[in-house]
Amino acid sequence: MDLGIIGQAAGLFAVTNIDDILVLALFFAQGAGHPGSTRRIVLGQYLGFAAILAVAVAAAFGATFLPESAIPYLGLLPLALGLKAAWQAWKDHRGGGTDEEEAQPEEGGPNSLEVAAVTIANGGDNIGVYVPVFATAGSGGMAVYAVVFLALVAVWCFAGRYFATRPVIARALARWGHVLLPLVLITIGLLILVEGGAFGL
Repeated sequence: MDLGIIGQAAGLFAVTNIDDILVLALFFAQGAGHPGSTRRIVLGQYLGFAAILAVAVAAAFGATFLPESAIPYLGLLPLALGLKAAWQAWKDHRGGGTDEEEAQPEEGGPNSLEVAAVTIANGGDNIGVYVPVFATAGSGGMAVYAVVFLALVAVWCFAGRYFATRPVIARALARWGHVLLPLVLITIGLLILVEGGAFGL
């Protein structure tokens, strides 16, 4: 296996997914204290990234699933989830949560599909970067990129959880995470929409 391709793949993944660490840290902070939340977040991250990878590989082989003009509209996913999280935070702050919610902690935290949706939307623009790289790498090189990318998803999840569990960061996220998560998701959604020219923006 060519170490040069492995290094290129690791560098490409890091550059195109650096913002995911912040989002993952916020998700892990939101899921703190809820059994199974780590598993759901990791599963969601893998589902989302696997979808991005599948589309990029298919596009590199010439079978484009999404027209380029549709990619900016993926920004609607994190925007909607951010608004939902903001509404939930406002309700929790106003009502202080319900006894039923406290009695069912396993239902707390983000679910896998929410994490996957944010991952897909946030990484949708990465497809445009991955396709030409995959197309020129050939089948063997593409397989190396895929393996390295999927391995680094685990590293990213570990890093996000690590930051979310550091005492200083954990205290800050516990105090402000319910505000930061909706804000970050809404900002990501708006940036994707505006930078892609969705709705003529």
